[in-house]
Amino acid sequence: MKNLFLALAAALTFSEVMAADVGVSVSIGQPGFYGHIEIGNYGQPRLIYRDPVIIHRPGPGMSPGRPLYLHVPPGHAKDWGKHCRKYDACGRQVYFVQESWYNEVVVPMHRGHNASGQADHPGRGKGQGNGRGNGSGQGKGRKDD
Repeated sequence: MKNLFLALAAALTFSEVMAADVGVSVSIGQPGFYGHIEIGNYGQPRLIYRDPVIIHRPGPGMSPGRPLYLHVPPGHAKDWGKHCRKYDACGRQVYFVQESWYNEVVVPMHRGHNASGQADHPGRGKGQGNGRGNGSGQGKGRKDD
């Protein structure tokens, strides 16, 4: 029984160490990315609210700075006072972009496609050869010609 308990404790400790070592990286242009978007190349975004949202107005003589355009998870825009700290945006003017605009415009542009879904560089694709290989293999098999 004692050995079973020790084995179980060791397995749990090992799984906790392995879980702590896992990292996930998501960047702009990927589904699931939430955060600040530089609007420059995307044109006019579709917004959740027409007017910017400001949680804490800057003090007298202070400017709120340039507005931020954010893509946030559903529900964050409605309860912005609860979530603005995560984005370092409580004292800023914030415009929330629509999920559909992000997925239809931003994601395709970061995947090498324009807003209409067409490849930015149409052509023969990534390949450079004629489909028969480039002759640099080291195989000693027979040649089929």
